[in-house]
Amino acid sequence: MLHLFHPQAPDPKQSKEYLALMDNLSQTKAEIDRVYSTFENVTDPDLIDASIYQLNSAQLRYRFLLNSVKEYQ
Repeated sequence: MLHLFHPQAPDPKQSKEYLALMDNLSQTKAEIDRVYSTFENVTDPDLIDASIYQLNSAQLRYRFLLNSVKEYQ
C-alpha cells in the first residue's frame, strides 16, 4: 500500500541529536572504564581522591546521557 497521504515520520533514532547522544554515551563509558583503571593502579592519596572525583563526575554525566537517550525510546 502506498503511503501518499500518511508518509512515515522520520525515525527519531536517526536524528543528529540522538546520534550525538549515543556517541557521548559511548565516550563517557570509555572514560568511566579508564578512570576505574587509573583508580585501581594509583597509590598516592591525592591521585586516589582525584580518581574518585573523576569517577563521580563521569557517572553523573553517564546517568544524564542515559536518561536523555531513554526519552527517544
